[in-house]
Amino acid sequence: MNTSRREWLGKAGGALLLGSGLGSVAGSAMAQAARAASGGGGGGGGAARVVLLGQSVPLTGGAGEIGSAFAAGSRLAVTDFNERNAATGLQLKLLQLDDGYDAARATANARTLLTTNKADMLFGFVGTASSEAGASVATQQGSLLFAPFAASDTLRAADHPNVFHVRPGMIDEALKIVRQCATVGQTRVALVGDDDAMGRAGLAAVEQAITELKLPPMVATALVPPSGDKLDAALKTVQSKSPQAIVLVSLSGTTANAIRKLRKSGYAGNFMAFSIVGIDPLYATLGKDIGGIVISQVVPSPRPSAIPIVKEYLAAIDNSDQAASYEGLEGFIAAKAAGEAVRRAGRGFTTASLQRVMTGMTDYDVGGFRINLRPGLRDNVRSIDLISISADGRVLR
Repeated sequence: MNTSRREWLGKAGGALLLGSGLGSVAGSAMAQAARAASGGGGGGGGAARVVLLGQSVPLTGGAGEIGSAFAAGSRLAVTDFNERNAATGLQLKLLQLDDGYDAARATANARTLLTTNKADMLFGFVGTASSEAGASVATQQGSLLFAPFAASDTLRAADHPNVFHVRPGMIDEALKIVRQCATVGQTRVALVGDDDAMGRAGLAAVEQAITELKLPPMVATALVPPSGDKLDAALKTVQSKSPQAIVLVSLSGTTANAIRKLRKSGYAGNFMAFSIVGIDPLYATLGKDIGGIVISQVVPSPRPSAIPIVKEYLAAIDNSDQAASYEGLEGFIAAKAAGEAVRRAGRGFTTASLQRVMTGMTDYDVGGFRINLRPGLRDNVRSIDLISISADGRVLR
């Protein structure tokens, strides 16, 4: 775990409550936009337009580190967009409000962002329940929700045409995880998760994946309240069924606690986790005990590589106080995709025309990484990686 990253994220969390979303965009960029509006900047001419993205995100609470990293990566992409489009008069502003990973606060934030702040769309809500809250408010207000993080697959159905996903669905991750278990002969699979919207969505995805792959049903499942004393009894019941692999659908706290307790009790099987767990907070909690855990990832590795979007992200990181992370890269990709949709829609877009543009972005190449924004449950465009973590924190494939 990078200590300097944790310290920076803590400082950023407080500042973001003020709703400053232009990040480190230089004053010169906005000045160029103003010149463009008066015809002195070349490019597009005409009236300038600042497009407001309204984000409710956990900067504190159980998902605070994941949310802060996603939010920080998003700000880097907004900064980059504004610098690249300064001469055209088209700019983005990202207004970020902390919801503490609480769906009720996310609902209130969504209403504030759309009605008081007049956001052009909701963006990057983090958490299953919070994403459902954002989608509900967006629908009520005739707006859009773009790039929710860890949303339930129900938000991909045809009755949510105003919700656009940058990450694959939970069913896509579940298929990857379950297929891997089957490949190595692990047919006795169990699941442990938080008893919340995310845990229930993950359970449904794994059950659907098992059905589609025509594999034996899970030998045990347990959804446990994130707080309380019910975990020990649930794990004892799960372990009594002798699972070869246990799928974990929970944040880092429950995940780390379950792994430690099971290993202490003598469990020698495998652990598989969804990407929503967050590698950094899990490693910070488990340390060397993280060794051997397999985690799905929905974006490329943020380590140096030849993939253009990763190189672009790392270049932005180098000019910031951030450290690279999977969640940060996902936030960067999400905001970059939002910016591209706005650019394609043009400065005079309406919610309806922007929605049509997003619906048509079915194979968008965001720097060597393809995404599909068309609403729907399945997506064969994007890839999912399964990685494991060594005892010293190195990411392995």
